[in-house]
Amino acid sequence: MNELRNDCFALPPGVNWTPVDEALERLRSRLHPVVGVDRAVPLAQLNGRLLASDVYAPRAHPPSSNSAVDGYAFAGPITQVPCVMPLVEGRSAAGAPYTGQVPEGHAIRILTGAVMPTGTDTVVLEEDCEVTDQQLHLNGTLKAGANCRQAGEDIKARERILTAASRLTPTQIAVLASVGVEAVDVYQRLRVGVLSTGDEVKPVGAPVTDWQIYDANHPMLSALVTRLGYQVVDLGHVRDRAEEVQAALERGAAQCDLILTSGGISAGDEDHVSKTLQAHGDISNWRIAIKPGRPLALAMFQGTPVVGLPGNPVAAWVCALRFGTPAMALLAGGEWFEPQGYDLPANFSKRKKPGRSEMLRARIRQGQVEVFGSEGSGRVTGLAWSEGLVELDEGARQIEPGTPVRFIPYSSFGL
Repeated sequence: MNELRNDCFALPPGVNWTPVDEALERLRSRLHPVVGVDRAVPLAQLNGRLLASDVYAPRAHPPSSNSAVDGYAFAGPITQVPCVMPLVEGRSAAGAPYTGQVPEGHAIRILTGAVMPTGTDTVVLEEDCEVTDQQLHLNGTLKAGANCRQAGEDIKARERILTAASRLTPTQIAVLASVGVEAVDVYQRLRVGVLSTGDEVKPVGAPVTDWQIYDANHPMLSALVTRLGYQVVDLGHVRDRAEEVQAALERGAAQCDLILTSGGISAGDEDHVSKTLQAHGDISNWRIAIKPGRPLALAMFQGTPVVGLPGNPVAAWVCALRFGTPAMALLAGGEWFEPQGYDLPANFSKRKKPGRSEMLRARIRQGQVEVFGSEGSGRVTGLAWSEGLVELDEGARQIEPGTPVRFIPYSSFGL
């Protein structure tokens, strides 16, 4: 008689699990942008939206050459020192440019941001010169163009300033405003359905018994979708009934561009999400070599992508980030992305078996990576504690303090 192994993640004999990279590539190959376009959306409504087309500058920035400092403008270069130049009456100030021409060999008072008067090309700081009897005295040399911002040195007129699929940030909106762009075309917000399943799961606020738990996944996933700038479609909670699961998926397919489910995707008697997707949809993968995340479904149902997440909150969070966020970005008109990771020294010990990628809840303290004390998929406190994930590939690893590990901050997923 064979003894049972105390390893719920052991691979069944003859089963080959799909590596994470392969699963991601399969998912990517099945998707394309599905949303329409909102035309001429004003600046005040652009934060977090995805550009639908390239944007070109209608004017240069800066539009005219101007002074970077308070001082005196003159035509350079200086050929001899000391040098004395007569000062022209008047000055050039930001918002009040000098309208005349400065003769050769003369200088004029100029303030920061002021347009360079005609005939001048160089500015000397007021601290580096002396003025007596309406004459400017210089005791050193300056290169022509010193202390000036040239017209168009930042942005040239008709230059492409932002590319389609860019997610607009406050700083990118500043670029648009700097050249006078009032509105741009952006993709409509992706509609993401969030569905929870399970007889043991109850919405917060509902009465529960000792064998039931509150649903942490639904509000967590809804908040994730909102934080990424998409529209949540609440598909609610359904019991472990085949007809209820199918009806909920049909509602989602009719209303959503993507569906996120949690629970019911293993191979048990009451795992009706996976059964419904197999019977009425098209499952691309559901044995993916990732921990936590057994199992995970990547499927199509009536033309709508479905990311079937595990029921345990930690596994649901990890898989939503690793698979859901790039999928949503691509469907929404953005670009598929691989989250940016950083190699940093570990402040923990771990022996990892070969076979699956592992994602550990982690954070950075004093330049080193800490991981949460428990790897249990039900430990929601570890989610709040963490600031990112450590990703370990499928190979075996022996990690000791100081060993480099790949840390992926949550910001790399767009959070």
